[in-house]
Amino acid sequence: MDMTKVANVILYMLHKQVKLLNDKKLSILLFLMDYNHLKYCGKKIFGDEYIKGARSPEPKLLSELFDVIISEEILEDDDERVFFIQEILDNVDIDIIERETFTEIKFIEIGIEYDEDLFDDDELKTINKLVNQYKDSTQRVIANDTFKIDEYRAKEKGEVII
Repeated sequence: MDMTKVANVILYMLHKQVKLLNDKKLSILLFLMDYNHLKYCGKKIFGDEYIKGARSPEPKLLSELFDVIISEEILEDDDERVFFIQEILDNVDIDIIERETFTEIKFIEIGIEYDEDLFDDDELKTINKLVNQYKDSTQRVIANDTFKIDEYRAKEKGEVII
């Protein structure tokens, strides 16, 4: 998984003022970006595996990282997840918000500019298209759109989609 690209796409979304951006909306958008890019360009942008969750696709490694952040689990120094989490925190601050029925992660700008040079022209087109399409949408609206994808519907909960 390319965590530098993930961190930069978060920065890009903050720059574009994507509304209601939290870990769930980010996860669904990353799936749609990787799905579309794989379909039209033959490769994923971010490189995570996506699993069919109860309500939406979940990036396998990134979801695990978010769980570690939310639980405030202490990791060993040589755990590769430490590097991945640090890559995110080097670019954005996070706020863990406890809700009645769930906990969410919000991303906060810390003055770092996104680096579009990390992405090739086709990747930028895919990212731009989906960010503009879903900028003002709730995570539920975006998740509902994933159910329109045949490959997603064909999978059982817990199976790898892409």
